[in-house]
Amino acid sequence: MSDGTVHFEKRGGIASIVFDRPDARNALTMAMYDQLAVACDAIARDPEVRVATFRGTGKAFAAGTDIHEFLSFSSAEDGIAYEQRIDATITQIEKLPVPTIAAVEGVAMGGGLLIAAACDFRVATPAARFGVPIARTLGNCLSVASTARLVAALGCGLSKRLLLLGDAISAEEALRCGFVLELASPENIDEVVRTLCTRLASNAPITMRVAKESIRRLVESLPAGEDLVRAAYGSEDFRAGVRAFLAKQQPKWTGR
Repeated sequence: MSDGTVHFEKRGGIASIVFDRPDARNALTMAMYDQLAVACDAIARDPEVRVATFRGTGKAFAAGTDIHEFLSFSSAEDGIAYEQRIDATITQIEKLPVPTIAAVEGVAMGGGLLIAAACDFRVATPAARFGVPIARTLGNCLSVASTARLVAALGCGLSKRLLLLGDAISAEEALRCGFVLELASPENIDEVVRTLCTRLASNAPITMRVAKESIRRLVESLPAGEDLVRAAYGSEDFRAGVRAFLAKQQPKWTGR
């Protein structure tokens, strides 16, 4: 299985970021997160970019972080470092000075959901699904910052369904709660995204930039949370969850 690639290109003021690892449903490796960070830097520095889009290849947006990346974790501090790294990349997306659109086909899970949530708008196909199934699978956690992003985008009730029950919500439900702006068939999603890009590119760029940053700053007022990350990533349950996931088995939780 490949390490994957994050492609970046710009055409006519529209930047495009594509997650390319279809054999793993675009599960992101650390190398892909690094490439995503570089692409975000390029967009932030380019005054010609007016809109940026994010999407995956094949039948998925992104299935989260590749679980193999967790095999080397040996302590709670590894979890702290990982969550800080993910937070930094997601913050880059949030801080982009131009409107951002996630075009979601298939699953947007874990880190994939956080990337979609960090975008300003989401367009999805009816088959799209959104979730963070770690309560059923890995036994780790999100950072407080990532949890705040989900609460801001989905509300407390849906966030608890995702994080405690391990539910995934459908594209229809995501549309009803306002998380998804518009549903489009697989055949029409490109046209819907193009139309949205055209609308955004015609608006006042400074007004949009200021509005984005104002909203981000409101959500960013966060309490400390490293103690919570240590509790999850330092647990026996997390190590057991990673082993069970890769072995395609049901984890046996002990609460330790």
